[in-house]
Amino acid sequence: MKNIKILFIIIFISLFFNKSIAADLYFVDIKQILNKSKAGKKAQDYLKKKYDEENEKLKKESISLKKEESDLISKKKLVSNDEYKKSLNLLRKKNIDYQKKRRSASNDWLKKKNEARSKLIQNLNPILTKYMNENNIEMIVDKKYVLLANSKFDLTEIILKILDKEIKSIKLE
Repeated sequence: MKNIKILFIIIFISLFFNKSIAADLYFVDIKQILNKSKAGKKAQDYLKKKYDEENEKLKKESISLKKEESDLISKKKLVSNDEYKKSLNLLRKKNIDYQKKRRSASNDWLKKKNEARSKLIQNLNPILTKYMNENNIEMIVDKKYVLLANSKFDLTEIILKILDKEIKSIKLE
């Protein structure tokens, strides 16, 4: 009988202890914070502008290459075979260079996007840490890792407001 009482007390304490820890677990939607914060929006606008500028340059170069190709095809019967092959090889080299530029521009844009995301998260971490310490919170996890939770444990809007007050923009380049 004494063992049963001890077991009952241990189970009761462990259940109470587990509930108190569960109350200190909160989540934030990092994706939403990155997309809706002032700094995140400015970074996205900057990156979109750079992407559009580069894309416009590449479109013009593509149109120029297509025009050269059509000119070369139309001149095929008018020029010698050797001259045609030289022009074709030159056009191929230009096309290869164009593809390299496109790939390079895409990789640079992705690198800048990841850099912006990383900088914003670096600025977000101290804010989350400070909020955790001030409100006696044990853990904050990203919403994408939460299967099911009550919305009262969502700190996204609160953290978003704090982030917008403390960080207006992030420096890119």
